[in-house]
Amino acid sequence: MFFDAIGRVPGDPILGLMEAYAQDPNPRKFDLGVGVYKDAQGLTPIPQSVKLAEQRLVDGQGTKTYIGGHGDPAFGKVINELVLGADSALIAEQRAGATQTPGGTGALRLSADFIAHCLPGRGIWLSNPTWPIHETIYATAGLKVSHYPYVGSDNRLDVEAMLATLNQIPKGDVVLLHACCHNPTGFDLSQDDWRRVLDVVRSRELLPLIDFAYQGFGDGLEQDAWAVRLFAQELPELLITSSCSKNFGLYRDRTGALIVCAKDAEKLTDVRSQLAHIARNLWSTPPDHGAAVVATILGDPQLKQRWADEVEAMRQRIAQLRSGLVEALEPHGLRERFAHIGVQRGMFSYTGLTPEQVKKLREQHSVYMVSSGRANVAGIDATRLDLLAEAIADVCRD
Repeated sequence: MFFDAIGRVPGDPILGLMEAYAQDPNPRKFDLGVGVYKDAQGLTPIPQSVKLAEQRLVDGQGTKTYIGGHGDPAFGKVINELVLGADSALIAEQRAGATQTPGGTGALRLSADFIAHCLPGRGIWLSNPTWPIHETIYATAGLKVSHYPYVGSDNRLDVEAMLATLNQIPKGDVVLLHACCHNPTGFDLSQDDWRRVLDVVRSRELLPLIDFAYQGFGDGLEQDAWAVRLFAQELPELLITSSCSKNFGLYRDRTGALIVCAKDAEKLTDVRSQLAHIARNLWSTPPDHGAAVVATILGDPQLKQRWADEVEAMRQRIAQLRSGLVEALEPHGLRERFAHIGVQRGMFSYTGLTPEQVKKLREQHSVYMVSSGRANVAGIDATRLDLLAEAIADVCRD
């Protein structure tokens, strides 16, 4: 029959971790694998600002008809302002436009097809390491995928090696940069580092594609946008992928955007026409609900402030978990060894644990994290930091 020769693809390792964690009967287990924010009760909550916005939509929304190829214009306006700043000259000059996508992943996929169709022959450069789906999305689109160093085998950010490689990239290629809260390492560039990267991007005539999935989870909503706004201000052309999954808690509503910055309004219209054409053949039109929620929140000053406060509370909790884990490791003589956890930003941490140690953590202590040693810090139970520290210390004794 037709399907007889079709084999089975191995399951996604992170989703496999979710299943293994769910089946583990140990009440002392830790889920540090899947990349979602969790509160003190171990739940991924719906922000109150989102609940209030949804109620408004339930009461006032009159139709569920399709939205256009670029999505909800109100969403496009507010996401542009959130990312680029309400006072952005690009917005005033109509040089920036957002195309709504099914999540940040949809924005990445749209960017991949756009590069493949409209910028033929351009390769894309990813950090080593990077989010694994970056690798497959761009390879599937037929792009040549290459890598620049980012975090070395010593688990340290290597800016000099990064810059040296960027200086060798063929002119005109695309370089994907993480705006903040680097996934999977948690190591972010300093402002001075970003200026040096900008100089190389400009001199090598590279097209930056900035993945901005964690706005508000690093140093704050405005602070996290610093590098994005610098590049938008200093360069004539830029691609930005934005996600509302984490900071709005809209994981399953698939809400994101691909923002294009062009040299003038006319060229932006040309590029956006291509994006709408490509999107038509990917998902036709994007889902509405999450974008309507975001537009409602960011379009209302009181709701926006409530949301910003909720994001800040999530950010602070993650930062406290980082410092708390480092402190809990001190009695075991491991504070210095794991001090980088307190320096990293966002939900993820490259802990420096080996695959063998990660395996022991899972088998002997029911601590679940990715084999690379990447841990979702936001999944830690603050009341059990000492227990987690004991488990880490145990596997580090060998």
